[in-house]
Amino acid sequence: MPEESILSDDFIRELMNVGEVDILVAVPSYNDGQTIGKVVQALRAGLLTYFPRARSVIINADGGSRDGTQDLVRAASISDLSVSGDVHALRTLHSISTQYEGGPASGIALHTIVAAADLLQAKACAVVSPESTTIEPEWLDRLLRPVFEGKDVVLPVYRRHKFDGLLIRNLVYPITRALYASKIREPYPVDFAFSGSTATQFLAQSVWAQEEGRRGTELWLTLWAVVSRLKLVQAFLGTKARLENPRSDLVNAMRETAGILFCSMDCYSSFWRSPQETLEAPCLGCQPAVSLEPLRLNRKRLHQMFVFGISELEPVFLSILSSATHNELKRLAALPEETFDYPAELWARTVYEFSAAYHKAVIGRDHIVQALVPLFRGRAYTFLTETREASAEDVENNIESLCRTFEGEKPYLVEIWDERK
Repeated sequence: MPEESILSDDFIRELMNVGEVDILVAVPSYNDGQTIGKVVQALRAGLLTYFPRARSVIINADGGSRDGTQDLVRAASISDLSVSGDVHALRTLHSISTQYEGGPASGIALHTIVAAADLLQAKACAVVSPESTTIEPEWLDRLLRPVFEGKDVVLPVYRRHKFDGLLIRNLVYPITRALYASKIREPYPVDFAFSGSTATQFLAQSVWAQEEGRRGTELWLTLWAVVSRLKLVQAFLGTKARLENPRSDLVNAMRETAGILFCSMDCYSSFWRSPQETLEAPCLGCQPAVSLEPLRLNRKRLHQMFVFGISELEPVFLSILSSATHNELKRLAALPEETFDYPAELWARTVYEFSAAYHKAVIGRDHIVQALVPLFRGRAYTFLTETREASAEDVENNIESLCRTFEGEKPYLVEIWDERK
């Protein structure tokens, strides 16, 4: 039975008017009026070009926008319109916008989307961020085609600037790969696809009643899919748009990444503590994933905030870290900036000690996650320093080396997981 409690009565009536669909494409939003029009137009073009015979619906799950975002989506509702002179929709392409309660929260948006997919019995679903301004119509083919060929989840791979996605490259990807034995480059996706059966299975999970069901839920979906050993692939989508003013600060980003990862380690401890064969997730159409355009970043500020954090949060670190790790971090903080280096082995041990402290709840778990922020800044400083003059291949080798370090230090995590401090 579909879960209808997350869906408003008006939205259910709109969905019932649409009827069963082959494809559901969703765009979660909150005050995205400047970008969502371009994204919806690209999605419409993708559906008309690559899936003209499919029964399709575009759904906007909005968190309470006040800038006309929903009106822009509703304006995209069309019937029998063409992309070019020889490409026409053979079925009506519906476009619906709904405002969910309790937002803005990406997890509630995703809950709304999977509930709608279940109600409409969609065969394939795609979620696309309204901030994906580099989108091309081909994205829908790359995301949805593998689902129709039998895959359960399709995750993105982008071409990123070598200094972009520091949290993904230095924390989320290495720890996900080390624990769950799968080389998913973007475990926290904003553009992804899944089958209708996967939507129904994920809808039945208990995550929706937890904080992880509000934010970071996309990462939770990926981890659940990996642990469930679903059929995964990765699809190359081209260049990732860089946001000039990212909305979420680093503390919130850490909650939505490290917080979700640490929580998953509790939930799936029996899985990651046992030997696992690698879950294959081949990348379709992959190309070099690092770009080298000039970009200035304030490394000095990162170093200063690391040093300040080591000093100000010492009582917190004494609760979380081993004496050896804490002493080494204090030694690093005393070094002049030009000789500062936060090595991969120390970073991996730091993260594992934080995860074990989270598991044992040695202090408030949110305080544990927040305390990782200044240490991540120190690690980010080292990554930026190591790759400042690096080629694309050198950057990839750096990331690969870090992942192998996390894998090599995994026995240390197993050792300290249940150890009394």
